[in-house]
Amino acid sequence: MPAAITMQSGRLNVPDEPVLPFIEGDGTGPDIWRASVRVFDAAVAKAYGGKRKITWKEVLAGEKAFNKTGNWLPDETLTAFRDYLVGIKGPLTTPIGGGIRSLNVALRQILDLYVCLRPVRWFKGVPSPVKRPQDCDMVIFRENTEDIYAGIEYAAGTPEAAKVLAFWEQTFPKEFGKIRFGSQKACAEWQKQLEAIGSPKRETPVMVGVGIKPISKWGTERLVHSAIAYALKDKRKSVTLVHKGNIMKFTEGAFKDWGYEVATTFFRGQVITERESWILGNKEANADLSEEANARMIDPGYDMMTPKQQDVIRAEIEAALKLWETHGKGQWKSKLMVRDSIADITLQQVLTRPKDFDVIATMNLNGDYLSDALAAQIGGIGIAPGANINYITGHAIFEATHGTAPKYANLDQVNPGSVILSGEMMLRYMGWTEAADLIIKGMDGAISAKTVTYDFERLMKAEGDTGVVKVKCSGFADAVINHMN
Repeated sequence: MPAAITMQSGRLNVPDEPVLPFIEGDGTGPDIWRASVRVFDAAVAKAYGGKRKITWKEVLAGEKAFNKTGNWLPDETLTAFRDYLVGIKGPLTTPIGGGIRSLNVALRQILDLYVCLRPVRWFKGVPSPVKRPQDCDMVIFRENTEDIYAGIEYAAGTPEAAKVLAFWEQTFPKEFGKIRFGSQKACAEWQKQLEAIGSPKRETPVMVGVGIKPISKWGTERLVHSAIAYALKDKRKSVTLVHKGNIMKFTEGAFKDWGYEVATTFFRGQVITERESWILGNKEANADLSEEANARMIDPGYDMMTPKQQDVIRAEIEAALKLWETHGKGQWKSKLMVRDSIADITLQQVLTRPKDFDVIATMNLNGDYLSDALAAQIGGIGIAPGANINYITGHAIFEATHGTAPKYANLDQVNPGSVILSGEMMLRYMGWTEAADLIIKGMDGAISAKTVTYDFERLMKAEGDTGVVKVKCSGFADAVINHMN
């Protein structure tokens, strides 16, 4: 009997015939969905011999919803995802001219899907712009509900923006002075400089767009907790907190600090921070090493610090050495490493040293940059899967990570890899790992046999590859299914 997935005692309860809502998507979405759903059904049938199957329930969003109901995101769609917990969607058009700015963001915010999960791995044979794409095997936990993607911003020149600027000027005049052209006086001074070099005289209204970047302790805690729990369950080697805390100390810097607090509070016996590993490693190499000598080794600028700063470093060393019984004598080497990395250097090092990264936990905007940059290393956004998950309630929507590509709609041409692999993630999330493994086997086989859609065919031929067989979107699904055998 078809039934909803439920959450009991923190675990998903998945019936043998779960009802899964799906949104086929806009543009190329219908082509991709028709191909992908055949792959999902074939994998489930082969893995479980008919003992399990999925009952698919179509729900509407995007252009199809608007054309049928006059609503871009009907209440019935939200109700279905709430009631059935787990579902999947294709790419959606963002409405133009006001209203919901992004249907994808709306679904995440309304359902509180606080984790954007983006695994990145390379399939042998996929063209890549880097020399060793096989070294790129990472999972990104991107916070989904906060940061600038919370959507709290006001357009330049509007009364709302003026109110925010006036509040800052009256309440925090020192900080307001950092807004370069936030006052009429500053704008007038700039106009004078322009006139001095020949610019015509004109009106100089205050035109400043204003946005707010909320980062909360509780939002950070649930994101980082999910990332560490995932890494431990999946036997990953490290979790890296990516931030720009050297500049934004009380938002991104707080994310880093709170992230370490989660690691050492909830997972103390299973994790080691990078700095703790240095301290313990130094002591293991020299049992007679004093605290001050250890401090100089982990912070070469120790002698130039103020006494208060030195006290902080010594306290850190004392705390690390208290872990000796459980983490010392090399025991820390078997623990999950928790470290942090500045966002800009991370974007460089995921290219130059990808093996240094495993699971990444980061805020919304950083995660957006990183996930697309990493997708480029393994073949492009067209084959990158994604999910939006609330690990506490169990709600999850798996999704294509690319756009709608309307000029290719109904041509049966585009690569369905992103939705197929998102479905593989969904099956694995449901605990149907045998079916998920078959999808990976089918993808590996199809691509290794050079049976690919036009995007990969073009790139493979450009690299001098011979024997490439170009197939349609539906033909690629056939190839994946055939290679499950």
